[in-house]
Amino acid sequence: MKIIPKFYHGVLDYLSGLLLLAGPNLLGFAETGGATAWMPRLVGLMILLQALMTDYELGVMKLVPIGLHLIVDYIVGAFLLIAPFVLGISGRSTSATVLLLLIGFLALGAAYMTEPRGRPREVMP
Repeated sequence: MKIIPKFYHGVLDYLSGLLLLAGPNLLGFAETGGATAWMPRLVGLMILLQALMTDYELGVMKLVPIGLHLIVDYIVGAFLLIAPFVLGISGRSTSATVLLLLIGFLALGAAYMTEPRGRPREVMP
């Protein structure tokens, strides 16, 4: 079910990237250091850079086709879902774990529900 237009997918990209980038400071787990603090920031930066380079309404450079962008979203979403447990983040910070799981599910859901071809046109009778 493809119900999210590319424009709103872009809005979700920028919001989730900024939340991951600022999350360690906003949610108070920046002082834990290591992967707990830096992995969300690096993934957030990567999401923002990909959004800036994607060929959709909110992209600036339009180098990355939306289809490739959605594939990367699936990969990033899956990584964010397993990272707290593989990298040991879940044992150090509950708020970091919740943030990563939330953005991971959001990335997978948005990738699955985004219409990559734009809005369907209505047929005039």
